[in-house]
Amino acid sequence: MSATHLPVPTGPTIRSEIERISPLVLELARGQATATLHESAGRIGVMPSAIKPVAPSFKVCGSAVTVHSPGGDNLWLHRAIYVAQPGDILVVHVSDAYDFGYWGEIMSAAAKAHGLGGLVIDGCVRDGAILENFGFPVFARGLCIRGTGKDFGARGWINHPTLFGNLTVNPGDLVVGDTDGVVVLPRAQAEQLVQAAVEREKKEAGIIERIKAGERTLELYNF
Repeated sequence: MSATHLPVPTGPTIRSEIERISPLVLELARGQATATLHESAGRIGVMPSAIKPVAPSFKVCGSAVTVHSPGGDNLWLHRAIYVAQPGDILVVHVSDAYDFGYWGEIMSAAAKAHGLGGLVIDGCVRDGAILENFGFPVFARGLCIRGTGKDFGARGWINHPTLFGNLTVNPGDLVVGDTDGVVVLPRAQAEQLVQAAVEREKKEAGIIERIKAGERTLELYNF
């Protein structure tokens, strides 16, 4: 049986059907910096600042597939790879057990083969040098070689509202990551908020030109 015809993981805490961001909104969002999206949205959506790209070139933009994993266990991440659809971003909570290598070369290969758009994990990963060369974008707290378990009796959740610090990420929300960090914006407002970011970017480009021409920020912003 080919991989495309194998069953999607199921269970009482797994939701496989979610609403996603439209391709047109995703295309607009890809051109925007995370800081601009955050500011233009009213300073919302900031994921924990410790989460950064494993390689500076990594960027993500897609719909969130949320994962709440038991600490020190990556079985639910394996399941989530095959619940997600092409272009989706796995957004993973690890029950505050940060210092484990939840993800590495094998899982990046699996996620890339399945067409996923990237991983954002509030924990650590390993195989850092390999991941950079592999080209599958990973955002994490850092690198850790400590191995994880696979407890088939442990409870996890896929595609349920998940809390990261004071930010609730819902399945299908817009996830954008760059060198500065990760921002997550509500799916229902994504089109409006991305358009606001586009307008803010245009305005800031004009301000930069005025500064180059000799104007000062003190007068430009009435400081």
